[in-house]
Amino acid sequence: MTDLSTVEKEPAFAQVFFGAQIDKARGYANRLAADSETFGLLGPRELPKIWSRHVLNSALLAELVPDGATVADVGSGAGLPGIPMAIAQPKAQFTLIEPMERRANWLSQVVADLGIDNVQVTRARAEDVQQTDFDIVTARAVAALDKLVRLLTPLTRGSKLKTVLAMKGSRAREEIEQARPRLTRLGYAEPEILVLGENKAPETATVVRIRLRDQEK
Repeated sequence: MTDLSTVEKEPAFAQVFFGAQIDKARGYANRLAADSETFGLLGPRELPKIWSRHVLNSALLAELVPDGATVADVGSGAGLPGIPMAIAQPKAQFTLIEPMERRANWLSQVVADLGIDNVQVTRARAEDVQQTDFDIVTARAVAALDKLVRLLTPLTRGSKLKTVLAMKGSRAREEIEQARPRLTRLGYAEPEILVLGENKAPETATVVRIRLRDQEK
């Protein structure tokens, strides 16, 4: 049984950031904490940071998603970053792509129970997904950037925005340099390293944003 006494209390920033959607964010945080051990979602050491390091940290990416965009979250696992992003940006459409059956089933149940209407769940590996027109593709803790862009590029090549948002940490710049030959071959513009949530969120989120050049349609 998960020891819920160790779960981080909701930071004040959560109410400010999620606004009218805060009840859905709370519901997700509660489910994530309660079900983590059963479904192998987060380790017990992560529960004391469940809001700051996971829910809010992921939700910050919603600032990079325009209204009406279609977003794929690859290797969604516990719904990170996809579910917090979808809660924070209800005017975009999100697809959570997760190959493991029990996690995909959990994601579907949570989305239905919380009434997160702008999310659908697809049980598949990224390379088996046929849709190629997602405006934005996200991933968190899936693979190094060099491998990641090989998986994600086909999903966004036919869209207007053609954008990858990869959550990374202190090695972001190093991963970019290692991936540079592949980024050039695939037709990406110069990567950006964005730090979200500075001076407001409990923890910042470091994101590598890369876009395919228009001529690569």
